[in-house]
Parts: sequence; structure tokens; C-alpha cells
Amino acid sequence: MVAPDANKAMPDFSVAGLHAVITGGAGGIGGAFARAFVANGATATVTDLRDPPAAFADLGIGFERLDVRDDAAVAAVASRIPRCDVLIHCAGRLVRREEHKVEVFKDIIDIHLVGALRLANAFRDKLKARPGCIIHIGSVYSYFGSPMIPAYGAAKTGIVSLTRSLALAYADDGIRVNAIAPGWINTEISRRGREDPAFNAKVMARLPIGRWAEPEELAGTALFLASPAARLINAVTIPVDGGYGAS
Repeated sequence: MVAPDANKAMPDFSVAGLHAVITGGAGGIGGAFARAFVANGATATVTDLRDPPAAFADLGIGFERLDVRDDAAVAAVASRIPRCDVLIHCAGRLVRREEHKVEVFKDIIDIHLVGALRLANAFRDKLKARPGCIIHIGSVYSYFGSPMIPAYGAAKTGIVSLTRSLALAYADDGIRVNAIAPGWINTEISRRGREDPAFNAKVMARLPIGRWAEPEELAGTALFLASPAARLINAVTIPVDGGYGAS
């Protein structure tokens, strides 16, 4: 690999001209990421099982319907997208109090963890051609136990290790692999937790910022990781949790 120009004193935080592929793009975090990339001069394609917001078409954000559990479908979508500078896996689900059932556990792992590997395999050649980067989405549950959602917790813990492993495996291709571990974010996937008074009170009692964050507040970290300014950031998972992990 060619070393960067050491005379460039100022870091480059721009993502202008990049193309981001974002799974789960009809959801809160994925949608916020897509809007943020486009607002900062990039282009984006989102994938989801649901239709994205109608406004995405006006923003020029492309859409591919995709089930990340389907090997053939992931490969087909990758073949139709001509370029990928940034691959972000936001697709996911959790099912409170149901994930001790083996069939549910397997499904959650398949979406979050196996899905991340499927996507990385499918887009590796396109990322190598740029070279680009992968951004996985972990969770505060990458670091803490999750008695009501053990599959989600196991998958997000696995994301931390997969991120490290793929960063090593893809190093010769020039592909960086990192992850973001969000804290308590105001999305549909977290709605039942927010609406549970006992659970919400427990979270607020140890959360320094004292509120649920908005998906848009995660976008800056994704933009940074995708930019040239983050070229030395590799194989790490960055908590973006409002200080929850420190308390």
C-alpha cells in the first residue's frame, strides 16, 4: 500500500464523492446515516425489507429490497451496485423476552452477525477496488449482559470480534473495518424498552446525558470513520453511548 503524503498537515474529514451502501436504511439509524452522507456530498444506496421514506428518492438515495439472511439475495444486490466505498450494516431486530427460544435466537444471530459476514464477502471486491471501509453496528450490549435479549447481546458481542478479525483479514486489500456501539437511541427497535417504566428508569439512573439519543447523533461518528481523517482507525469498536459505559 502507498503511504499517505506526510506533508498534508490538515486532516480530511470529507466524504464527498464516496458511495455508501447502508443496510437497514429504512430504519432510524440507517436512514439517519444515509441522509448524513448525502448531506455531506456522498451518494448512498439503502437496503431494507421495508420501503424507505419517500423523501429518499428526492435526495437521490437508491433503494434495494434485501433480506440479509439470504445468501443469494445479498450476492445479487452486490452485483447490481457498481461501486461501494463505505459498507454499513445497520439491519437488525430484537424480540424482548422471546430470544431464549432457539429458533428466535438463531434468527437474530443470522441477521446481525452472519449477515455482516455475508455482506463483507459480497462487497469485498468492490471495497478493495476503492479501497473502502466497512462500518458495523454493535451496541452497549456488546459489553453488558442482556437477560431479555440474549441473542441480540450475543450477536453484538460477536460484532466486536468479527470487526477485529475482518480488519486483519482485509488489511492487504486496504479495507478498514470498524464498528460503532450505540447506546440508548430513540428508534423503533428500542420502543418497547423506552415505554417500559421500570426499564427506562434503570437506564436513566446510570446514563450521564439523562436522555435517549436521536439516530442523527450517531451519524458524525460514521462520517468520521468513512473519511480520510480516520485512515489510522482500524479494527476498533467505538462506543457512542452518552457515557453509559463509564457509570
